[in-house]
Amino acid sequence: MDEISVAEFRTDVFDKEYITLNGTREGIVVGGRHLLDRLPRAFEGVDQIGVIGWGPQASAQSQNLRDSLAGSDVRVVVGLRAGSASAGAARAAGFTEQDGTLGEMFEVIAGSDMVLLLISDAAQAALHEQIFAALRTGATLGLSHGFLLGYLDQQGARFPEGIDVIAVCPKGMGASVRALYLQGAETNGAGINASFAVEQDVTGRATDRALGWSVGLGAPYTFRTTLRSEYLSDLTGERAILLGGVHGIVESLYRRFREQGMGETDAYRHSVDCVTGPISRTVSRDGLIGLYQRLDDAGREIFARAYAAAYPVGLELTHEIYDEVRSGNEIRSVILAGERLARFPMGRIDRASMWRAGEVARRDRDDEQLPLDPFTAGVFCGVMMGQIDTFIEYGHPYSEIANESVIEATDSLNPYMHARGVAFMVDNCSTTARLGSRKWAPRFDYLLTQTAYPSADDTNTQWDTTLVKAFEQHPIHEVLRECARLRPSVDIFVA
Repeated sequence: MDEISVAEFRTDVFDKEYITLNGTREGIVVGGRHLLDRLPRAFEGVDQIGVIGWGPQASAQSQNLRDSLAGSDVRVVVGLRAGSASAGAARAAGFTEQDGTLGEMFEVIAGSDMVLLLISDAAQAALHEQIFAALRTGATLGLSHGFLLGYLDQQGARFPEGIDVIAVCPKGMGASVRALYLQGAETNGAGINASFAVEQDVTGRATDRALGWSVGLGAPYTFRTTLRSEYLSDLTGERAILLGGVHGIVESLYRRFREQGMGETDAYRHSVDCVTGPISRTVSRDGLIGLYQRLDDAGREIFARAYAAAYPVGLELTHEIYDEVRSGNEIRSVILAGERLARFPMGRIDRASMWRAGEVARRDRDDEQLPLDPFTAGVFCGVMMGQIDTFIEYGHPYSEIANESVIEATDSLNPYMHARGVAFMVDNCSTTARLGSRKWAPRFDYLLTQTAYPSADDTNTQWDTTLVKAFEQHPIHEVLRECARLRPSVDIFVA
């Protein structure tokens, strides 16, 4: 991975602040509605921002930027492929051909000074040559994911030399990016955290444009990364604790509790509801160590045994996933799967008995009465810490580690899973994430069931107490406390 100095970036428009995470000073920009009047300066030289696509991120980002730039000379235009089925939804959101804010994607690309390419990863890979050819010299190409860089690396190709290449990557679902932006009209600072990266800066304005983009989306704070670091951590994270890992965890725990004699509803509440409810809410506010400290002595003993059994699984599998992403295998897998999907479309997972039980359990659920099961907490935290330590080993900045491993899970994705079920998330996220979850969740399920749980249940074997001591003393706890200072005062809004 390329090393980055996360502290040192220069902005002439926004106020840079510093946070110290495990002894490393990192620069951030704190957002808010009071900064929207600075956006015209940030976008100096930009008359038109083209947002390409109308998926969850594209629809949210185009509307947020349009609203943030209202009254300025910068126009936001949505670009869609000819005959797109999404055109009606874009018109319903106020983008129309009549006023020039909706058009054919390549015409919009050619007519824009800043192009936010928010179509699917597979489409970016398939169309990148045409897209690059349509870009103006001196234009800014914006991405919300580093997948395209990984694909270009595989092809031995590069971004065109005459353009800026930047990224702003919200750490949450597109629906939340939009819903929290709207909530921010009354609660300044409500929003989804974002990372930013500058891959190429030919105009000298790339950093301010990236920060303006993030502030315009409503990000409460924006931290720096690189495009390569972002796609390594993002692709790994969504296959591990953010999606694939949590899917495998709750599937295995549900079966475990059923085998121990629990009914369907109780098993669901001790597994899925426990992770997405009290565990996530506690970690969001008080961190991982706060969750541990909330347990009584007996609960900590159970947590510790489960954690010591699950952590090696989380560490091993996250390392394997990271290697597959870094080698390019995971990107190739997504591209190849995309070529098969027309013939073999992805099925839904929400028809299995566990998820049908969840529909029943959610009907009369009382969140205040949900159990905080210490075994479930130990397993979830063990797998999460395995991802954290993998990212530390590979040199990712702590702001990225905290957001990609903990904050995005507990503040953004898990609340959606709590409202709709993990199956809903797995069936409704991006194609890349859906493929990754389906591929890796069974691996988490298998290793937890076959190795972790028997180890935790073996009372004749002394479990590794050094793992729990390392957890208690881990620097991530202070990192999360520092990040919590920047947390919006409102919880994520689930539409």
